[in-house]
Amino acid sequence: MEEEVPPQRGKKRSIVEISGHNDLGAIYKFKILLPNGTSLGLNLHEHKLSNLLMPLQEFIGLVRTEYFRTHRQLESPGTRQKIMWKSKDIFLVDASENRMKHTVNFRNFEPHKCHILQLNDGSGQSADTFKNMWDLTPDTDLLAELPEEYAFETALADLIDNSLQAVWSNGTSERRLISVDIVEDRISIFDSGPGMDGSDENSIVKWGKMGASLHRSSKAQAIGGKPPYLKPFFGMFGYGGPIASMHLGRCALVSSKTKESKKVYTLHLEREALLRSSGSDLTWRTSGGIRNPSEEETEKSPHGTFTKVEIFKPKIERLNVFQLQRKLKDIYFPYIQCDEVCDTGKTNTPVEFQVNGLDLAEIDGGEVGTTNLHSSNGPEFVLQLRFYGNQDNVATKSPGLRSFQEANARLKCVYFPIVESRLPFMEHKLKKGDKGQLLKRCCRRVKCFIDTDAGFNPTPSKTDLAHHNPFTKALKDFGNKPPEKGREINVEILRDGKSLTILQLEKEYLDWISQMHDLYDEEIDSGEDQPVIVVGSLNKKQLGISSDVVRVHEIIRRKGKSWKRGQKIKVLKGACPGCHKSNVFATLEYILLEGFQGDAGGEARLICRPLSLPDEDGCILAVDDGAASFDCRGSLSLPISVIDSGKCLAVESSEWLFQLEKQRQKAPSTIDILSERHCLELEVDGALPVDAPVYAGQVPPKEIVAVVRPASFVSSSASKNLDQKYIIKDNFASKNLDQKYIIKDNLELSMEVKLMDGTKDTKHIYSKCVTPSSRNGFHGLYIFPLGCKFPQLFQKAGVYTFTVFLKGSSFKSCEKRVLVKALPKVSSWRFSSDIQNTVYSVRAGSCLPPFSIACYDSYENQIPFTSIPEFIIKSNWNGVVLADFDKMKLELSSDNLTLKVKDVLIESSDLDRIRPSYATTLVICPRDELPSISVACEVNPGPLERAIAQPPVSDNQLLPGCVIEELVLEMFDAFGNHAREGLEVQFHVDGFCFQDHNGLKRKVDDRGCIDLSGLLRVTTGYGKNVSLSVLSGNKVVFKQELQTEKRELRAASIVPQSCAAGSQLENIVFEIINSKGEVDETVHEEEKHGQFHTLTIISDSFYLDGSVRFAFRNGRCIIPTIPLPRKQGDFTFLAAHSCHPELSLAVKVECHVQVSVVEVPKVKQEDVQLQYPNENMLLLQDSPAPRHVENSLVESLMNDEKEIEDDICKIGLFIGDNERKLELLHKQKGDIEQSIEKLQASAEYDSFNNHRGYLSKKESVMRCIEKKDKSAAAFFCNLSREIPFQDPLSQLMKDIVGVVALLATVRINPLGRMLAEYLGEDQMLAVVCRSYEAASKLEKYEWDGKVDREHALYAVAKTFGKPINDRFLVICLENIRPYIGGFQDNDPQRKLNIPNPILPTGEMPPGFLGYAVNMVDLESHHLLTRTTAGHGLRETLFYCLFGELQVYQTREDMKKACFYARHGAVSLDGGIMKGNGVISFGCREPQIWFPVANLESPKNVRILEVMEEKRTSLRLVHNEIGKLTKIINKAQKKLKKKISRCRKLMDRLEPCMKGHYLEYNTNTINSLENSPK
Repeated sequence: MEEEVPPQRGKKRSIVEISGHNDLGAIYKFKILLPNGTSLGLNLHEHKLSNLLMPLQEFIGLVRTEYFRTHRQLESPGTRQKIMWKSKDIFLVDASENRMKHTVNFRNFEPHKCHILQLNDGSGQSADTFKNMWDLTPDTDLLAELPEEYAFETALADLIDNSLQAVWSNGTSERRLISVDIVEDRISIFDSGPGMDGSDENSIVKWGKMGASLHRSSKAQAIGGKPPYLKPFFGMFGYGGPIASMHLGRCALVSSKTKESKKVYTLHLEREALLRSSGSDLTWRTSGGIRNPSEEETEKSPHGTFTKVEIFKPKIERLNVFQLQRKLKDIYFPYIQCDEVCDTGKTNTPVEFQVNGLDLAEIDGGEVGTTNLHSSNGPEFVLQLRFYGNQDNVATKSPGLRSFQEANARLKCVYFPIVESRLPFMEHKLKKGDKGQLLKRCCRRVKCFIDTDAGFNPTPSKTDLAHHNPFTKALKDFGNKPPEKGREINVEILRDGKSLTILQLEKEYLDWISQMHDLYDEEIDSGEDQPVIVVGSLNKKQLGISSDVVRVHEIIRRKGKSWKRGQKIKVLKGACPGCHKSNVFATLEYILLEGFQGDAGGEARLICRPLSLPDEDGCILAVDDGAASFDCRGSLSLPISVIDSGKCLAVESSEWLFQLEKQRQKAPSTIDILSERHCLELEVDGALPVDAPVYAGQVPPKEIVAVVRPASFVSSSASKNLDQKYIIKDNFASKNLDQKYIIKDNLELSMEVKLMDGTKDTKHIYSKCVTPSSRNGFHGLYIFPLGCKFPQLFQKAGVYTFTVFLKGSSFKSCEKRVLVKALPKVSSWRFSSDIQNTVYSVRAGSCLPPFSIACYDSYENQIPFTSIPEFIIKSNWNGVVLADFDKMKLELSSDNLTLKVKDVLIESSDLDRIRPSYATTLVICPRDELPSISVACEVNPGPLERAIAQPPVSDNQLLPGCVIEELVLEMFDAFGNHAREGLEVQFHVDGFCFQDHNGLKRKVDDRGCIDLSGLLRVTTGYGKNVSLSVLSGNKVVFKQELQTEKRELRAASIVPQSCAAGSQLENIVFEIINSKGEVDETVHEEEKHGQFHTLTIISDSFYLDGSVRFAFRNGRCIIPTIPLPRKQGDFTFLAAHSCHPELSLAVKVECHVQVSVVEVPKVKQEDVQLQYPNENMLLLQDSPAPRHVENSLVESLMNDEKEIEDDICKIGLFIGDNERKLELLHKQKGDIEQSIEKLQASAEYDSFNNHRGYLSKKESVMRCIEKKDKSAAAFFCNLSREIPFQDPLSQLMKDIVGVVALLATVRINPLGRMLAEYLGEDQMLAVVCRSYEAASKLEKYEWDGKVDREHALYAVAKTFGKPINDRFLVICLENIRPYIGGFQDNDPQRKLNIPNPILPTGEMPPGFLGYAVNMVDLESHHLLTRTTAGHGLRETLFYCLFGELQVYQTREDMKKACFYARHGAVSLDGGIMKGNGVISFGCREPQIWFPVANLESPKNVRILEVMEEKRTSLRLVHNEIGKLTKIINKAQKKLKKKISRCRKLMDRLEPCMKGHYLEYNTNTINSLENSPK
């Protein structure tokens, strides 16, 4: 496209007028309409033109120069379409559609007038609307005349005034039509007036420009003349068009055409644009356009001229169209119906007024029309008034009347029995006498109509005269006595051409009243039956009476006939008001007579129920306790004059039945939707395609037309063309005088559109209520907009049901169905079920869940498959195809609507690329170039298939007690994908153990591995088989069998094969060698490093039970001494490693004993002197027995003595061994105590101080507990102080964990107080034990179920002087269900991993501090307390006590989060909520709190853990010392008994030993006797 470049300035003199005034000859004015939707003005001076025939290109150049001068300043480049200035096909078109392709002839254009030319650049682009085409800038002084208040009817009447003035100038052969259409989104005012165009004389600008109207100058022409003064002058203000249209809506479009123009000129008004320009120096410029007239416009105005004002986005709120029609009829009644225009006296319609297609002449109602119908047929009282101003007074007091000093009015009085406001001369001034009362009552039956000319100013509503106008004041004061001086307006009275005074006028008026009364009022005094008198509570306006008293009769006699209640009558058309359209058939119900009997001037009324009114809606006469009431309801009240005039006739039964049938035939019966043929006749695109199915995408009709058919309509016999007689156009109820039975609005028909699709569910799509309208001369059409509101209605396949009905009616609704089928062409695939928002979860090696696919057309309607399609499924991740899946089964459903896909095998080895989420997209790709469909999927690794150890474990790495420092098991499925994080497997170990005590079940980490580094410790001995297995379910996925390194124990020193009994082996060396025979120097006793390598000596034949252990040093162990038994025989002992029994060596030593017997010479007894060669020799006294007997006795004594000696030696050795063990234990105790002191010394000073502070606070809590006398908690506190885990009470204490209040600490006092108050004292003092079995030992029961206070815990407490009498709680850890949600990472306190509460905003509640279970701290030794399942105190005891109790800063914070505290909440300022709606009020100061202490650093926590381990070891050593002491004491007692027995035996047998002596060693007995105990 050619680039728009502004032309260069030439040196020639400009011929274009830019500004200013020029008097140098003619000026040719043009308005150029450009193809890009803009316009510009161009003025050319004749004297500057070299020739009146200008080449087209030169003229185009002038236009181009002016365009860039004016528009470049207003618009940015690129905002409008570019113009092809140099196109070869460029030309101009004038208003008469003449084309100028080569030259512009100025002789064809009249100077000083604006001519519109349209530029066509040959690009094929043209615009309908042109920016800034019209200049609407008003005169400044006119802005002051704008109205202050404006109503909807007033603004609409202003626009109708313009139309009325326009059509009034039409010729007699030209149609005078004003058509107003008001719908929800548009208001249209159409008139067939002369129209407007772009010329200066008839410029459309004058419509939209304030002050440009010519009606101001025409007011003088409308003053005077012949009544009823029909020449319009309403639009004299000059601002009706733009102000009225902008009041009615946001934007307006004015279209107009004259006879001279072939085109329709348009003008656009926008409220916001005018408001932006008001009050500024800018001009009011607006867009415009040129177009061809439409067929509808040509039809409405056959002579070819019209003006149409369309207002869009109107401000309509609950508009009552029927009331608007009646109001407009009142305003413009003389122009709608006038009896004085035609000389024949017939009613004429000067202007054809239509509102929503209905002629206002046919509208019933309206004050003027109703009055004319209800008036009498007698002569009218008519007079003419001429008002003229007093020259001096008018000039000074009313400057506005200088131009118009005359006004005329005609007063026409009609005799009518309705009380209305009257002029003063119409009031009767007589006060006394029957005649005066009669005239006074008859005066109220007169109504006055006033016609005025242009001398009077109307109000904006057009229904009244301007109150401050002097002529209006004079008219309203007409008949009153005028003031003597200062009268502004003079009045001239004329009647029948004769001038009258006020007094003469009053006399003639009263004479006319009397005449009308005598001619038309015939009063009735009484009826034929006894009346019912009704006083007050009457609807006098509906009944047409003026008295408060009526007499109700059922029969009267009039004109020689009797008229009875229940009689069928016919009131002829025009007989009286209410019977103006047609004959009225009715049933006579009552006769009403005004006043009491004998009163003068009483009216008589006939109460009749029309044929169309049901019996139940007729009048009601009721008498209750003597008080009568009368309600006319829907019945008619007719004057008695209908009988007098002969227009009320009795009806025979045959005629009545005929009328009933006729009424039934005319009554609404059915609703019908018009067919395509009828819609074409109406020129409506409104035919529903009900005859045959249509495909989706069918364009719905723009409108649907429904009609109400009478009962006489039979579709089969009806004409093919539309017939108005088969369309009910009136309301469906009779109009009666009672307003509650008059239907003021047109009845509304409702239409509902529903769709039943393939799901068999009925969906509501659209509903609308409309009132009847007219189209192409047909009335009673209910036109429902459809296609304009729902252009895509028929895109969904299914059955559309269109139902038209009238709510509350008895006649049948109309229902039409349209079948819409899906398009046969496949446009896309989709999952048949709603899985788009779901995520498939599948494992590698398994199959996807079955799913179904459906195919759809371009409107998303499901259509059947023609065959089984071909496609492939791909796994897509970030645009990368991970795998293709083609193994599947395909099945079509029985109706071919869905394709079932099943057994899709998922195989992939690239799942590690998408871990840990494993989120991917399964894309189903058809092979026929259809768009693919996808679904989110989570492809998890398959079942665990194998595991690989990294690095591999070899045999030479395994030693007893060693830990495998680096071992990672990589877990894989069958496709080589690492196992998913969190997968739990079962370990089976033989010869190993896990050091973290987390059990044999382990979970895979985020790498797909299980890290066992530093966790596996070898527990078996040397040379043993060990194995590690991993099970997933019941399947073994990994197994490795290994063997620990071999070691052997041997004696490095020589052990003698034979030794003397009772002697000992000394310095026996044992050593451990490896498989190479080398000493393993790594076997070295280092207790502090956890390496326990000791050797024990065990013998079943001697007192060597292995309790004494000897340490290995660098692979060798030296046994200082090994005592041998004193008994002769083989002595075997076993040297074994204390921890590894496979390292053992059996040693056998032969023991022998020598006994010497010495024979002494025989001497006389009395001569024998006992000699004791040494003190170790025992002399035996000679015996008289024979020698062999003595020898036998000696031998027997020696054997007995030997047995006793052996027993004493064994016991002595046993005691000695245990004393050495006891000595070692005491040494070990000292070492442990020394280690504890060193650990305490190495702790940080501040932490130690905190710990001491904590101990002091804990001590205070313990003292408070001890004050609870007779409680179990107090007893256990005392017991823990006095005897910490020592016999005999250690069995009682070993399964007791402690008291709840002493098991945890808190950081701040308020928290300790609130948690104690929440739990209550019973739970704070609860005793915690490990198991239910341990708890059951605390209490015994008597035979009757009572507590036995003499046994179990009660007996022990009584011995300590702390009897227990109160009930107490015991909590069993093993029976508590633990928290299973895991722990917080890297937390030494092992706090529970409980998610924080979250508000709907995604934030935590304000003031939330944490969960109570995590806000208590456990002491380091309690951190190690575990159940048999490995659960600690926090996840068992404290989760049981607190649950998920939340802690908040304040009560207000707690209340705001109450809906998120499922387990309750507490606040530090005293608030407690228990959960489940339980709230604790009040205040209580607990006596037992949790101790307050600061949490130690991780380093000190570890030190405390080691200290606790040492204390545990110390307690075990204490127990062993106690056991050994008890054993030694028992052995010493036994030794004493043996020695005593031996002494008694020797004393008893001493006499038998004479002559012999036994050499023996008494040192053993003495040493044993004197050995320390």
